[in-house]
Amino acid sequence: MSNGWVLPDEVLRDAPAYTPRPHELADLELLLSGAYEPLTGFLGRADLTSVARRGRLADGTAWPVPVTLHVPSGLVEGLDLGDPLRRALVLTDAEGAPVALLEVADTWPARDGTAGVGGAVRRIGDGGHGPFQRLRRTPAEVRSLLPPGRVLGVIADRPLHRPQLAQIAHAARTLNAHLLVLIPVTEGGSEGLPPEVLVRSVFGARDRMPPATLVAVPMARRGNEITDALLRARVAAAYGVSHLLSTVDTLSGGGLRVLVPRELAYDNRDGQWRWREDIPPRNRRLALSNEEIEDLLDRGFPLPEWHTPPAVAKELSRARPPRRQRGLVVFFTGLSGSGKSTIARGLADALRESGDRSVTLLDGDVVRRELSVGLGFSKADRDLNVRRIGWVAAEIARHRGLALCCPIAPYAQARSAARAMAVSAGAGFLLIHVATPLEVCEQRDRKGLYARARAGQLVGMTGIDDPYEVPTDADLVLDTSELSIEEAVRAVLHHLTETGWVESRLQPA
Repeated sequence: MSNGWVLPDEVLRDAPAYTPRPHELADLELLLSGAYEPLTGFLGRADLTSVARRGRLADGTAWPVPVTLHVPSGLVEGLDLGDPLRRALVLTDAEGAPVALLEVADTWPARDGTAGVGGAVRRIGDGGHGPFQRLRRTPAEVRSLLPPGRVLGVIADRPLHRPQLAQIAHAARTLNAHLLVLIPVTEGGSEGLPPEVLVRSVFGARDRMPPATLVAVPMARRGNEITDALLRARVAAAYGVSHLLSTVDTLSGGGLRVLVPRELAYDNRDGQWRWREDIPPRNRRLALSNEEIEDLLDRGFPLPEWHTPPAVAKELSRARPPRRQRGLVVFFTGLSGSGKSTIARGLADALRESGDRSVTLLDGDVVRRELSVGLGFSKADRDLNVRRIGWVAAEIARHRGLALCCPIAPYAQARSAARAMAVSAGAGFLLIHVATPLEVCEQRDRKGLYARARAGQLVGMTGIDDPYEVPTDADLVLDTSELSIEEAVRAVLHHLTETGWVESRLQPA
């Protein structure tokens, strides 16, 4: 698209709109800012094929990985690629605000009812919102601020503890380089942290760094370590980085040199971080793993000062308080009549008696009546119902409440989406499979649903003519054909207390 492509307001108003997925929105921001130079938009088929075969665009320009956009197939049916007025697609952010205009130059069928679209993009709208906007500078702006000479780049996609800070200081000192810290800020955060918490934790470590420039950059992970490293190297190079400190050594660094740091350990003799092999084993303390750090925070223990600067520890403790103070979604799933709602009500009563937790019960039937009225029982409607429950539960948990959900939730993908929403809200998620056998549920049949389904009067009954995908990731499995309701409630409470989500004194009446 040329910079002169301008459409009348009425065309923009009537153009179809689409909200890309979080990683596509991140790519879009990088395209608009110039961080993906020489790309000016999402790749078309010819470029995708060339990148896959040769690691180059169709014109021969080196480019490491695909940058693509997929939209619902129905969205492209009304486009006319031969008419400049009918090939515009408005891309919006998660709140529906216009972000960019895509001039669709290429479309092709993809999978799962989607189509790939390629074409150049240009920014529209007010330029974005959200916390720390002052740190979201373009590569051109950052390069104009950097001093001459070497620039050491660090991608701070997790909090910086003392071992990482020691590695950074050593590299900057050895290279005599200015430090540029790129902080990934995408929806959902990094290492389970919301982006604003990650930024604050990096700021908390700033007095332990050499003089540095900090920039917030929307870089999302693609799930492949090499692919992520290649793209991040290209982005770092666009921001003026000459040497990148990275745990992944890439063959192509986008014109920069990639440095892989050696492992450090804490020396008990003088309180310094040194190369691990230079410290006798008896005097050596190894860096804490992410799992060890999370366990300390979950149990309410302070992070040791020898490992984590106090200002960083403060931010992490605020973001991840002890489990007993953190929001939680308890998600019951199982067949109709399995005992989900009865167990959830008993659990809610026990939790409310203690007064330690704010408890909300999202019963399947009540949600259907109050939140999902009008939805049927097709797979799409069932998934939407579970997503609505998951979203409400995640918002309750975001504010440190405890949400009890008990839909049938027969499909694994919808349950996974509910878990992801809770995790993104900084909350816990406990999946409980009430695995009462179908024949027992049919014998109970308090609502007469199974009898109607067997008589052909009801279509789409889970367990009869619609599948139930048995969870493989349940945290707890209960069977009310073998347990009384009181025993089942007691089992859930025991799990909650053993894992630190509620105080140990709680017991069902």
